[in-house]
Amino acid sequence: MAAGGAPVRAARRNAPPREDVLAAAMATIAERGLEGLTMAGLGREVGMSSGHLLYYFRSKDELLLQTLEWSEAALGGERRALLSRRGPVAERLRAYVDLYVPTRPRDPHWTLWLEVWNRSQNAGPQERERQAAIEGAWHRDLVALLAEGISRGELRPVDAERVATRIRALLDGFSIQLAVGLPTLDRTAILVHVHEFLADALTPAAPRP
Repeated sequence: MAAGGAPVRAARRNAPPREDVLAAAMATIAERGLEGLTMAGLGREVGMSSGHLLYYFRSKDELLLQTLEWSEAALGGERRALLSRRGPVAERLRAYVDLYVPTRPRDPHWTLWLEVWNRSQNAGPQERERQAAIEGAWHRDLVALLAEGISRGELRPVDAERVATRIRALLDGFSIQLAVGLPTLDRTAILVHVHEFLADALTPAAPRP
Protein backbone atom coordinates (compact mmCIF):
# COMPACT_ATOMS: atom_id res chain seq x y z
CA MET A 1 0.00 0.00 0.00
CA ALA A 2 2.74 2.47 0.92
CA ALA A 3 4.67 1.83 -2.30
CA GLY A 4 1.68 2.54 -4.51
CA GLY A 5 0.30 5.43 -2.46
CA ALA A 6 2.78 8.08 -3.57
CA PRO A 7 2.17 7.72 -7.33
CA VAL A 8 -1.58 7.78 -6.76
CA ARG A 9 -1.35 10.94 -4.64
CA ALA A 10 0.88 12.57 -7.25
CA ALA A 11 -1.57 11.67 -10.00
CA ARG A 12 -4.41 13.23 -8.05
CA ARG A 13 -2.44 16.44 -7.49
CA ASN A 14 -1.51 16.71 -11.16
CA ALA A 15 -4.91 15.77 -12.60
CA PRO A 16 -6.84 18.45 -14.48
CA PRO A 17 -10.09 19.70 -12.93
CA ARG A 18 -12.96 17.30 -13.37
CA GLU A 19 -14.91 19.81 -15.45
CA ASP A 20 -12.01 20.10 -17.90
CA VAL A 21 -12.19 16.35 -18.48
CA LEU A 22 -15.97 16.43 -18.98
CA ALA A 23 -15.73 19.43 -21.30
CA ALA A 24 -13.06 17.63 -23.34
CA ALA A 25 -15.26 14.53 -23.54
CA MET A 26 -18.20 16.60 -24.78
CA ALA A 27 -16.03 18.41 -27.31
CA THR A 28 -14.76 15.08 -28.64
CA ILE A 29 -18.32 13.81 -29.08
CA ALA A 30 -19.25 17.03 -30.90
CA GLU A 31 -16.26 16.78 -33.24
CA ARG A 32 -15.91 13.03 -33.83
CA GLY A 33 -19.01 11.38 -32.41
CA LEU A 34 -19.13 8.73 -29.73
CA GLU A 35 -17.01 6.39 -31.80
CA GLY A 36 -14.22 8.95 -31.52
CA LEU A 37 -14.33 9.06 -27.71
CA THR A 38 -11.87 6.60 -26.18
CA MET A 39 -10.29 6.68 -22.76
CA ALA A 40 -6.82 6.72 -24.34
CA GLY A 41 -7.71 9.57 -26.69
CA LEU A 42 -9.40 11.58 -23.97
CA GLY A 43 -6.40 11.02 -21.74
CA ARG A 44 -4.12 12.52 -24.38
CA GLU A 45 -6.44 15.54 -24.67
CA VAL A 46 -6.24 16.32 -20.95
CA GLY A 47 -2.75 15.05 -20.22
CA MET A 48 -3.74 11.93 -18.28
CA SER A 49 -3.28 8.24 -18.91
CA SER A 50 -6.33 6.09 -19.57
CA GLY A 51 -5.52 4.32 -16.30
CA HIS A 52 -5.76 7.57 -14.37
CA LEU A 53 -9.08 8.36 -16.06
CA LEU A 54 -10.40 4.99 -15.00
CA TYR A 55 -9.18 5.70 -11.48
CA TYR A 56 -11.38 8.82 -11.36
CA PHE A 57 -14.41 7.59 -13.30
CA ARG A 58 -14.21 3.79 -12.71
CA SER A 59 -15.60 3.01 -16.19
CA LYS A 60 -16.49 4.59 -19.51
CA ASP A 61 -20.15 4.26 -18.55
CA GLU A 62 -19.54 6.46 -15.51
CA LEU A 63 -17.57 8.96 -17.58
CA LEU A 64 -20.46 9.22 -20.05
CA LEU A 65 -23.04 9.62 -17.30
CA GLN A 66 -21.02 12.32 -15.55
CA THR A 67 -20.52 14.11 -18.88
CA LEU A 68 -24.27 14.01 -19.47
CA GLU A 69 -24.94 15.36 -15.97
CA TRP A 70 -22.42 18.15 -16.55
CA SER A 71 -24.02 19.05 -19.89
CA GLU A 72 -27.50 18.91 -18.35
CA ALA A 73 -26.46 21.26 -15.56
CA ALA A 74 -25.61 23.89 -18.17
CA LEU A 75 -28.83 23.24 -20.07
CA GLY A 76 -30.79 23.39 -16.83
CA GLY A 77 -29.46 26.84 -16.08
CA GLU A 78 -30.39 27.98 -19.57
CA ARG A 79 -33.84 26.43 -19.25
CA ARG A 80 -34.54 28.09 -15.90
CA ALA A 81 -33.44 31.46 -17.27
CA LEU A 82 -35.80 31.10 -20.23
CA LEU A 83 -38.74 30.02 -18.11
CA SER A 84 -38.26 32.76 -15.53
CA ARG A 85 -38.70 35.51 -18.10
CA ARG A 86 -41.74 37.69 -17.91
CA GLY A 87 -44.25 37.48 -20.72
CA PRO A 88 -46.87 35.11 -22.09
CA VAL A 89 -46.57 31.48 -21.08
CA ALA A 90 -46.99 30.47 -24.73
CA GLU A 91 -43.74 32.24 -25.60
CA ARG A 92 -41.84 30.48 -22.83
CA LEU A 93 -43.36 27.17 -23.86
CA ARG A 94 -42.01 27.71 -27.36
CA ALA A 95 -38.59 28.47 -25.86
CA TYR A 96 -38.76 25.24 -23.82
CA VAL A 97 -39.53 23.23 -26.96
CA ASP A 98 -36.75 24.94 -28.92
CA LEU A 99 -34.24 24.08 -26.19
CA TYR A 100 -35.49 20.48 -25.93
CA VAL A 101 -35.36 19.49 -29.60
CA PRO A 102 -31.90 18.65 -31.05
CA THR A 103 -30.32 21.34 -33.17
CA ARG A 104 -29.34 18.88 -35.90
CA PRO A 105 -28.71 15.21 -36.68
CA ARG A 106 -25.96 13.80 -34.42
CA ASP A 107 -26.52 16.64 -31.97
CA PRO A 108 -23.77 15.91 -29.39
CA HIS A 109 -25.96 16.28 -26.31
CA TRP A 110 -28.65 13.98 -27.71
CA THR A 111 -26.03 11.55 -29.02
CA LEU A 112 -24.67 11.30 -25.50
CA TRP A 113 -28.15 11.05 -23.96
CA LEU A 114 -29.09 8.17 -26.25
CA GLU A 115 -25.86 6.31 -25.51
CA VAL A 116 -26.26 6.67 -21.74
CA TRP A 117 -29.84 5.41 -21.88
CA ASN A 118 -28.83 2.52 -24.11
CA ARG A 119 -26.15 1.52 -21.60
CA SER A 120 -28.61 1.92 -18.71
CA GLN A 121 -29.99 -1.54 -19.45
CA ASN A 122 -27.04 -2.88 -17.48
CA ALA A 123 -26.82 0.00 -14.98
CA GLY A 124 -27.36 -0.28 -11.25
CA PRO A 125 -30.14 1.43 -9.27
CA GLN A 126 -28.00 4.47 -8.36
CA GLU A 127 -27.16 5.15 -11.99
CA ARG A 128 -30.81 4.79 -12.96
CA GLU A 129 -31.79 7.25 -10.24
CA ARG A 130 -29.29 9.78 -11.61
CA GLN A 131 -30.73 9.37 -15.09
CA ALA A 132 -34.26 9.76 -13.71
CA ALA A 133 -33.17 12.97 -11.96
CA ILE A 134 -32.23 14.44 -15.34
CA GLU A 135 -35.62 13.59 -16.79
CA GLY A 136 -37.39 14.78 -13.66
CA ALA A 137 -35.93 18.28 -13.90
CA TRP A 138 -37.26 18.77 -17.43
CA HIS A 139 -40.63 17.36 -16.39
CA ARG A 140 -41.05 19.49 -13.27
CA ASP A 141 -40.21 22.68 -15.13
CA LEU A 142 -42.77 21.88 -17.82
CA VAL A 143 -45.46 21.04 -15.27
CA ALA A 144 -44.80 24.32 -13.45
CA LEU A 145 -45.00 26.28 -16.68
CA LEU A 146 -48.28 24.64 -17.69
CA ALA A 147 -49.72 25.21 -14.22
CA GLU A 148 -48.81 28.88 -14.42
CA GLY A 149 -50.48 29.24 -17.79
CA ILE A 150 -53.60 27.49 -16.54
CA SER A 151 -53.81 29.66 -13.40
CA ARG A 152 -53.48 32.82 -15.49
CA GLY A 153 -56.13 31.71 -17.96
CA GLU A 154 -53.62 31.61 -20.81
CA LEU A 155 -53.93 27.86 -21.26
CA ARG A 156 -56.84 25.47 -21.24
CA PRO A 157 -57.58 23.99 -17.77
CA VAL A 158 -55.98 20.58 -18.17
CA ASP A 159 -54.18 18.16 -15.86
CA ALA A 160 -50.71 19.69 -16.07
CA GLU A 161 -48.94 16.51 -14.92
CA ARG A 162 -50.60 14.26 -17.48
CA VAL A 163 -50.28 16.74 -20.35
CA ALA A 164 -46.61 17.36 -19.55
CA THR A 165 -45.99 13.60 -19.76
CA ARG A 166 -47.62 13.50 -23.20
CA ILE A 167 -45.77 16.57 -24.45
CA ARG A 168 -42.42 15.13 -23.43
CA ALA A 169 -43.24 11.79 -25.04
CA LEU A 170 -43.99 13.66 -28.27
CA LEU A 171 -40.78 15.68 -27.98
CA ASP A 172 -38.70 12.58 -27.25
CA GLY A 173 -40.12 10.71 -30.23
CA PHE A 174 -39.43 13.50 -32.68
CA SER A 175 -36.07 14.33 -31.10
CA ILE A 176 -34.77 10.77 -31.39
CA GLN A 177 -35.70 10.69 -35.08
CA LEU A 178 -33.81 13.92 -35.67
CA ALA A 179 -30.82 13.00 -33.51
CA VAL A 180 -30.18 9.69 -35.27
CA GLY A 181 -30.60 11.33 -38.68
CA LEU A 182 -33.67 9.56 -40.02
CA PRO A 183 -34.59 11.13 -43.40
CA THR A 184 -38.18 11.81 -42.37
CA LEU A 185 -38.63 15.24 -40.83
CA ASP A 186 -36.20 18.11 -40.43
CA ARG A 187 -36.10 20.32 -37.35
CA THR A 188 -38.36 22.98 -38.81
CA ALA A 189 -41.06 20.43 -39.67
CA ILE A 190 -40.79 18.88 -36.21
CA LEU A 191 -41.28 22.23 -34.52
CA VAL A 192 -44.34 22.89 -36.68
CA HIS A 193 -45.86 19.56 -35.64
CA VAL A 194 -45.14 20.17 -31.96
CA HIS A 195 -46.53 23.70 -31.92
CA GLU A 196 -49.66 22.59 -33.76
CA PHE A 197 -50.19 19.92 -31.11
CA LEU A 198 -49.65 22.41 -28.29
CA ALA A 199 -52.11 24.84 -29.84
CA ASP A 200 -54.74 22.11 -30.22
CA ALA A 201 -54.21 20.79 -26.69
CA LEU A 202 -53.77 24.01 -24.74
CA THR A 203 -55.47 26.95 -26.46
CA PRO A 204 -58.40 28.07 -24.27
CA ALA A 205 -61.83 27.58 -25.76
CA ALA A 206 -63.34 30.72 -27.23
CA PRO A 207 -66.06 32.22 -25.00
CA ARG A 208 -69.59 31.58 -26.12
CA PRO A 209 -71.41 34.59 -27.56
